[in-house]
Amino acid sequence: MPPHFDGHADGAPHAHPDRPRRERQPGEPLRIGVGGPVGSGKTALVAALCRMLRDELSVAVLTNDIYTTEDADFLRRNAVLPDDRIAAVQTGGCPHTAIRDDITANLDAIDDLIAGHDDLDLILVESGGDNLTATFSSGLVDAQIFVVDVAGGDKVPRKGGPGVTFSDLLVINKTDLAPMVGADLDVMRRDAGAVRGPRPFVLISLTTDPTAAAVLDWVREQLRVAQEV
Repeated sequence: MPPHFDGHADGAPHAHPDRPRRERQPGEPLRIGVGGPVGSGKTALVAALCRMLRDELSVAVLTNDIYTTEDADFLRRNAVLPDDRIAAVQTGGCPHTAIRDDITANLDAIDDLIAGHDDLDLILVESGGDNLTATFSSGLVDAQIFVVDVAGGDKVPRKGGPGVTFSDLLVINKTDLAPMVGADLDVMRRDAGAVRGPRPFVLISLTTDPTAAAVLDWVREQLRVAQEV
């Protein structure tokens, strides 16, 4: 069954018109960035994807935090993957600099993960930073997910910004909170479609659906396309 998306899109990667794509070498793991504001649910989403994919694929995760390894520690505590498949970069400054501007530390960490697990199919690179404008360098990841949440208000999608507008998949998370914060999900759908054009977006609640099925379908589609290249 093909992936279902709230947005009017086929689920294939859609790039910013000026954004180059990383040239993947044969046999390389697919790298997917997961970005978004603090508290939007990025790490919980990564945990859900790991739980659903770990029995069928070889998966690793790389997290970015300023001074701690908080997100990596959360994933380890919840045993979503073996500890040696979870790595952390301490950026020492706003994490967006380490995923967009000087990606050396992340590239080194990815090299270490690949050296330790030469069968990897997928590496998820998670990072916050820079609110709505954080994006991943095309030299670091092959595709990127941007996560916002309903608790920020239904105005968030129409605020736009590179993450909301040009990510390969926009995830509007925590839909179960909409009645409590007075957010109109139909407005969020309308505005997301308006700012993203053909690029896909999904509305999810990990409380209602702990499998993150819509995002999981999208990730599987990216893996399928990558295997054909």
